Order: sequence, then C-alpha cells, then structure tokens
Amino acid sequence: MRLLGRCLVFVASVVACIVLAIDHDARAQIAKTVRIVVPYAPGGAADIVARLVAEQVGRSGGPAIVVENRPGAGGAVGTETVARAVPDGNTVLVVSTPFLIDPLLRTLNYDPISSFAPICNLVNAPTVIVVNSALPYRTLAELLDDARAKPGQITMASIGPASSFQLGFEMLKRAAKVDMTFVPYPGNAPALNAVLGQQVTSMFGTYPNVSEYLKAGKLRALAVGNRTRAQPLPDVPTVAESGYRDFDVDAWFGAFAPANTPEPAIRQLEHLFTTALQDATVKEKLLVQGLFPASACGADFAVYLRKQHDAYSRIIADANIKAE
Repeated sequence: MRLLGRCLVFVASVVACIVLAIDHDARAQIAKTVRIVVPYAPGGAADIVARLVAEQVGRSGGPAIVVENRPGAGGAVGTETVARAVPDGNTVLVVSTPFLIDPLLRTLNYDPISSFAPICNLVNAPTVIVVNSALPYRTLAELLDDARAKPGQITMASIGPASSFQLGFEMLKRAAKVDMTFVPYPGNAPALNAVLGQQVTSMFGTYPNVSEYLKAGKLRALAVGNRTRAQPLPDVPTVAESGYRDFDVDAWFGAFAPANTPEPAIRQLEHLFTTALQDATVKEKLLVQGLFPASACGADFAVYLRKQHDAYSRIIADANIKAE
C-alpha cells in the first residue's frame, strides 16, 4: 500500500508538471489584438511596412493588429514604450537602422540588444553610392582613385550627421585609405538636389530615393552598400565585391518584442509576419516603395544585429562621431 501511495503521489506530481507546462504555453499565446508601435511619424517606410503586414495578417484570419505611431526624441519615445511593455507577445516594435545607432550616441533608457527580443528583419531598402551622370566616374574604384589624387576634394553627401550612411562613409574612407569629405544634409531631398546640381561629387543613400533619377539617366550607380547585389540593380557590384570585403551598410526595417517575451509567442509573431510578407499583393506594394522582403528571423537576425552594432560602435569611436 505504501508503494502504491508513493506511485500515486509521483503520478500526481507528473500530471501537475504537465498542467503547469500547458498553462505556461497557453499564457505565452498572443492575444486577439496585437499592438505594433512605430516610433516615427505616419507615412514613413517603417509605418508603411507595419500597416501592410497588419492588414495582411487581418485578411488571412490572424489576430487584429493595431498600428500605433509614437514619434518623439528621434524614435526614443516609442521605442522605450515597447521596452517597458509586458513581455507577453502582444506589443511589438517596428523600427529601422537608427535603432542600433542612436543608443551609441546618446544616453537612452534602453539597450537595442539587451532590452528587446528580435523577431524578424522584415524588409530591406538597398543602399547605393551614386554620382551625377555628367561626371566621368563609372566604377567605385575610379571615384576612390580620384579621391587619392585630390585629397579632401572629393565629397559624398547623405543624410546626417551620425546616420548609418555617415558611418558607412567613414568605414569606406578608412578601408580604401582615402581622404574624402562627408557632407551631411538634414534630409534625402536636399542631399539629392546637391548631387543633381553637382554641388557634391557623390551621394550615399537608399535606392528608393534615387531610383527615378537612375532610371532617367540623371544619376549613375557605382556600388551597392548591402552584402548582396540589389534586385533592381543586378549589374551594379557591391562595395564588398569592389574590394572591401567586410563592408555592409543596410537599410533594414525589423520587428522586435520586449526582452523575455516567451519563445512560443515570438515564433507565432514570426510566422504571422513572414507569411504576410510572402503575399503577392504585399510584395507588389512594397516594390512600389523600393522595399524588398527580407524575412531573416530569430537567431539569424540577432547575430546580424550584434555584428552591425559592434561595427557601428567601433567606427563611431574611431571617427569620433557625435550626435547633434
């Protein structure tokens, strides 16, 4: 009888553990409504991506997704909101590349690596170095050779200061051992006008901002900043292919949950988002914006973020880049 009693106690313990495990997984399930926080004003690329994904998830029978714009302090207000949210899978952040850079330049109440759980890199916008078509440069090597011949005279414009493009410029400048001058502009439009008006030699920006001028023949693409060639520019080599092996300046838009969000909830969100991005209508709408599904998720996205974070941290220190 004693043995039977012990067995019954053991069985009861096992059953209790199973119930607890089931209850934990149940609590990890995302709710019927998910909130996506976009820490930028409406109408930007991150906002467009978030709303396209939300609409498609709803159409396919998934949970309702509400997109909430929380701009302020260069994205810090909305980002901190998500960092402080309950880690249950029901609050998601959609951000772009500055998410990694801003905390390296100023003190914020979150860390891009430790305060969040990466879900997926949703889409990418190719980055590209362009020149006015009236200039003689046809390759990146020709531009850099001229920079060596004319120290300090060859210029490269972009948004800045302290943007990923300035960091990429500093990386290239050091790798190529050239003395070039970075010219920051408060937005893509004035930087674009400067290169079109030949006030600067070149520009480093995203493909969507220069695509119409490339198609019209007013600008010429010399190199793509991403790790791989850009889909709309298959004949344009990457900077890495041009001899600078580790160069990688991407314009990505990714989804994150608060740190310590349960893995089952992360996996559900990953499935919902990647499935939405494979929809033909969503792809077509993204293409109009010059955006392309990336769908690198989980550990792969986390490794990429850490690599980029470390590279940006090094170049900020080496070039003594400051936020303004």
